[in-house]
Amino acid sequence: MKLSEFDFFLPEELIATRPAKPRSAARLLVARPDATQDMRVSDLPSLLRRGDRLVLNDTKVIPARITGQRRRSGPEGETSARIEVTLLEPQADGTWSALIKPLKKIRDGENIQFKDGFEATLERREGGQGFVRFNVTGDDFDNALNEVGAMPLPPYIAAKRAADEADKEDYQTVWARNLGAVAAPTASLHFDEALLAELKMRGVSLSFVTLHVGAGTFLPVKVDDITHHKMHSEWGAVSAEAADEINKTRQEGGRIIPVGTTALRLIESAAHDGALRPWSGDTDIFIKPGFKFQIADGLMTNFHLPKSTLMMLVSAVMGVGRIREIYAHAIAEKYRFFSYGDASLLLPASFENEPAP
Repeated sequence: MKLSEFDFFLPEELIATRPAKPRSAARLLVARPDATQDMRVSDLPSLLRRGDRLVLNDTKVIPARITGQRRRSGPEGETSARIEVTLLEPQADGTWSALIKPLKKIRDGENIQFKDGFEATLERREGGQGFVRFNVTGDDFDNALNEVGAMPLPPYIAAKRAADEADKEDYQTVWARNLGAVAAPTASLHFDEALLAELKMRGVSLSFVTLHVGAGTFLPVKVDDITHHKMHSEWGAVSAEAADEINKTRQEGGRIIPVGTTALRLIESAAHDGALRPWSGDTDIFIKPGFKFQIADGLMTNFHLPKSTLMMLVSAVMGVGRIREIYAHAIAEKYRFFSYGDASLLLPASFENEPAP
């Protein structure tokens, strides 16, 4: 398939820069094979049945963007340069891979000083990334990062405004607990405690899995033939408890609805012979049209960038032609797009065909 098949024109004003308040007040486009409804996220409990199960990503976003100073003494005296560090992934040797701007302004072995004695040393560089080692670890590192770091907002938001204190709450799910993501599982940002309570009252169950969303989620597809695209990898884990819960729900006739493309990619990575198994490791699964789903019966997700791997994923769920119709409707009705935008509930034909529990 060609990359152009996943392109569309999005008016600039539909890119959301702040979330809906309250979270569940966001709009929800409900799409079935032959029907489209305009609803609210708060309507989600009425769209599911007792015995259905939502799968949620419990990764926690770190305030990964930190700004400091590189100071250097030389023949011209004391000089300094402002350095922005965006953390990407912890390494086995104790360093962090990071995007450093401007990388040319700092030499290997030099320090970047942030605040109150918190600093990092650039140890090496590879493939346009720097690898830095911080002078504190464990809880001290977490506390220092929370003090000086900013949420790493996606490029399409960062281009419009800087991150602020509100983003430390807005760009985090209410159930976040496993630190490690540098991007939020954004479909989950629509859930608040009131919505979770309503789902529980309706008999809809929840299972938690972990996929640490990386900066690779924003990388563009650069090949015209999408079968040649090399997918980025991200670390994830499905516990034995979550696998058992999901398998039991399927055996009892309930439907499995991952919330977000990250949860979907993870459970399909851990699927084997139509069942979910406990699993952990790096996944580079590339879900595109023609993919055979083993676990997921539908998907709740936000609206995605043109020509992105996530557009290919939602096209695999609903079909390329149907997704074009869904996105045309969303644009015509002025839904808000991307990370802080509105949501969709994609329900393919198999969703309605399964028997009620």
